[in-house]
Amino acid sequence: MVKKPWKIIPRPLLETILKNHAQHHRVHQPLILHGPRGVGKTTLLLDRLLTDWNKAPHLTGYVDFAESVEGHRPSHGQLFPWGSWSTCPPPSLSDCRKSLEECLESMAERGVRMGTITAQQVFATLNKSHGLTAALRRVLIAGGNDSKSPVPNKRGASPALLWDRAIFTMSARCGDAEIDRILGFGEKRKIALSMEEASYLKEAVVALKLAKKVIEVKQGWRANAIAHMNRTGTFSRSLTHSSTDWPFLLLELLSQAAEIDHFQPKLVLNNIEVLKHATVNDDISVKGPLYHDSLIWRIIALGANERCLPVILVTSDSYYSYDAFLEFGYKDIFISRETFGWTQQEAKMHMVPDYFSHKEWNVIAEVLGPNPRHLSELYALKQSKYYQKITEDKASTFEDIVDAYLAYLQIIVLNPAMDRALEILQKFAIDVCNGKVSKDRLRFGAPWRRPPQVDDPKLCMEWAKLQLMDFVQALINTEFGVNYRIDYSEEIFDDPAANALLEVGLLYAQRDPPFLRPISRGIERCIVRWHVQQQMQLRFPNTIRFLCHRIFRGRYYRHLMVQPGHKY
Repeated sequence: MVKKPWKIIPRPLLETILKNHAQHHRVHQPLILHGPRGVGKTTLLLDRLLTDWNKAPHLTGYVDFAESVEGHRPSHGQLFPWGSWSTCPPPSLSDCRKSLEECLESMAERGVRMGTITAQQVFATLNKSHGLTAALRRVLIAGGNDSKSPVPNKRGASPALLWDRAIFTMSARCGDAEIDRILGFGEKRKIALSMEEASYLKEAVVALKLAKKVIEVKQGWRANAIAHMNRTGTFSRSLTHSSTDWPFLLLELLSQAAEIDHFQPKLVLNNIEVLKHATVNDDISVKGPLYHDSLIWRIIALGANERCLPVILVTSDSYYSYDAFLEFGYKDIFISRETFGWTQQEAKMHMVPDYFSHKEWNVIAEVLGPNPRHLSELYALKQSKYYQKITEDKASTFEDIVDAYLAYLQIIVLNPAMDRALEILQKFAIDVCNGKVSKDRLRFGAPWRRPPQVDDPKLCMEWAKLQLMDFVQALINTEFGVNYRIDYSEEIFDDPAANALLEVGLLYAQRDPPFLRPISRGIERCIVRWHVQQQMQLRFPNTIRFLCHRIFRGRYYRHLMVQPGHKY
């Protein structure tokens, strides 16, 4: 059964997507939905839009590649992480592959039940891009060839003949109970179907099983070659694509079977960027980045050369908007829709008066902004006994609750994230000392050009703190409104401090318009508090050092400033 998706995209954006795509059975480009880390999910609303996509004739498969990351998923009792997936324990590639394949298999089984995927269609699609003769012989021999006729020994035996023989053999081995379960047959359904109709559907189910077995056999033959490719670091397109043969075959079948008002499948892939960080726990699988690139490339090729069901990628990785076109063709290869959480008007429509009063909302909008995660956590705090205890004091107001929540953000969210950013900068300084950083990043005039010349973690950490404070001061001077594409300049991304804050998920590189900003107004306030706290804790020599650095080598990004008094 297709896993029902839960709230991953704010409703206004989904309404637009539904209007543009619900009535079409194919698209030529994947649809990319962008959202900064931590604002894409909310538990406040029962968003029924994706649920509607599972009502006939629509069928939506939902895959979350980060579902297996323990300690960082809602299913494990944790909120969505603020940090990027590169800072979280990477999932296993086998788990990611399993979740994708199980989802597509369940969608294909639904297509079989609808009568739109047939055994002949499975054979034609498989035979189009795979040599089947040797693999089918292996399947027949391994299965003992339960049929009375022997396996044809002539090399001239056609794939169609071997396919029919293998279908007959596999049908004998598959139990009726298993096939009935896949087809969803009950006693009433059996009575409604004629023997020919039931046999026709069962043959399609067996054909899917046989196709999967054939691809497994062919992948087994390539195991040593893939292990050698992984050891030597070489690249083979055919070997890489072999790892995605099965999901790609299912995508082809579903795309061919799509029919308006009868069977309209769609696929939602959440956290697609996790595949780039997935680990391999065996010697016969390609690495995570190769699997990711192969999957994306084949989806694009399917849409460009034939037809593809709507594939919606939910991600916060700007790679898919501005960098992927260099590898996959042209800049419009993805239909890109971005949402920076909710606008204030959208959030007010959802929150007032069901969750917050108008007066409370004015405070929230000014202090925290319309970030759904902030709203969810603040509402939980409002419902808690702590809030009831505070409000018993007549002098206490809702502002006190917001202040308490800001303190929570500071201690639980921002300070650990800044510590992680300091570790990233410390590692950068050590890499410079060891010659692992190219000279292009250390060009003349760069504030980070001269880290300590010795591999001393303590000195490198002091240098990292100086650099991070200098970068935050530059952001404060720009009022946290930086347009990183002014004059086609992206110099700010050469800054290791900017990359560190992006990596830990406190800053977000919005794509349209191209602003570099904190992920929420509440996080912006916490960053300023962190900077003030660090300045107050500096000893006198370090204070002089920081001031000298600001004067002679400090960062000045005011030329990238959007406009004075910019609000988001």
